[in-house]
Amino acid sequence: MSGFDLTGKVALITGGTRGLGREMALGFARAGADVIVSSRKAEACEAMAAEIRSLGRRAAALPCNVGNWEAVDELAEAAWSAFGRIDVLVNNAGMSPVAPSSVETTEALFDKVVAVNFKGPFRLTGLIGSRMAEGAGGSIINVSSIGALKPSPWIAPYAGAKAALNAMSIALAQEFAPRVRINVISPGGFLTDIAGDWATDEEAARATALNRWGRPDEIVGTALYLASDASSYTTGANIRVDGGSFWDAKGGGRS
Repeated sequence: MSGFDLTGKVALITGGTRGLGREMALGFARAGADVIVSSRKAEACEAMAAEIRSLGRRAAALPCNVGNWEAVDELAEAAWSAFGRIDVLVNNAGMSPVAPSSVETTEALFDKVVAVNFKGPFRLTGLIGSRMAEGAGGSIINVSSIGALKPSPWIAPYAGAKAALNAMSIALAQEFAPRVRINVISPGGFLTDIAGDWATDEEAARATALNRWGRPDEIVGTALYLASDASSYTTGANIRVDGGSFWDAKGGGRS
């Protein structure tokens, strides 16, 4: 299991104070990594950094709105300066508001969804990936969504932004190769503290092959695999962690 060891590595995780980002931050710290945590709220970042330090790892708290291009530039510089390197970047920050309909979706909502889910990760991947490529290399994980692979009408802007993230990941995996690996995790429904009304929909849960929603800690194994040397020959991949959400409710075949 030494291939999953992150001792001596520095990880930057956006959206790292809640939900799946929080679980990945703690999982990386337990695997030996020092962690830079970013999210919009400074207080949440500081609290998360303190929790990581309690595990015996170094931590830094860098609040940022990743939908803002200049703020992302500042985050990249501050994060690299914090510990002098970044070995793992996880673009996890995102937002998935339900759109009332395509016609009723406002321009402001559309732009915000695209900015947070695609523009920010694009800019941060470029800034950090280029420095990784010039240095010791590294691993970048972009957190997408099963919604990009199985879109539905009420999440069209979100699904489109995540589909763009998937395409970008393949493109930049080629640009920054061979020293930098870039991969995607596509989560399905996870029972985090920010889960929506669907979390209590038992019929929808039974529509997965595993007949349930995911526990937040169940994202960590895939993230550790992609962050570590265990995935040294994996780049441009998109790994679904969704309980088999393409199965129909009767379990008899693909939907």
